[in-house]
Amino acid sequence: MAFGRLERTPGPQPMSDINMTPLVDVMLVLVVIFILTAPLLASSIRLDLPRTEGATPGTAPQFVTLVVDASGQAFLDDQPLSQTALAERLRRIGAERPDTEIQLRADAAVPYGRVVEVMGAAHLAGLQRIGFVAEPAATPTPPASPALPR
Repeated sequence: MAFGRLERTPGPQPMSDINMTPLVDVMLVLVVIFILTAPLLASSIRLDLPRTEGATPGTAPQFVTLVVDASGQAFLDDQPLSQTALAERLRRIGAERPDTEIQLRADAAVPYGRVVEVMGAAHLAGLQRIGFVAEPAATPTPPASPALPR
């Protein structure tokens, strides 16, 4: 009985390499979850804060706008005031809330001495926080370099 040659095809060989695609997918999902939950964990500290009558909830810093136009006229919250009236209003504001910030807007043509007078009135009133408001430059100009002698 001759049956001929029996050829057997070898079966699939065992794979010795790890398939990295599912591992990378799981790791990317974990990174996204970590990125989303990390900011929430930072603010989740529970505290039992003490209570006091001196604490005022939600007090935003108060400010007043002090404008000095090109003629030297002072305006406090858009109301024109003389130097003495300005000093009196600033004194009242300083007595009520000494932490009030003054946002000083002065025209470019105002002499420096007038700006110092206004700042001095605010300082005498007990207001120490003064912020200078300016417009951004249209195009930044590089500083001029002096010509070197040859």
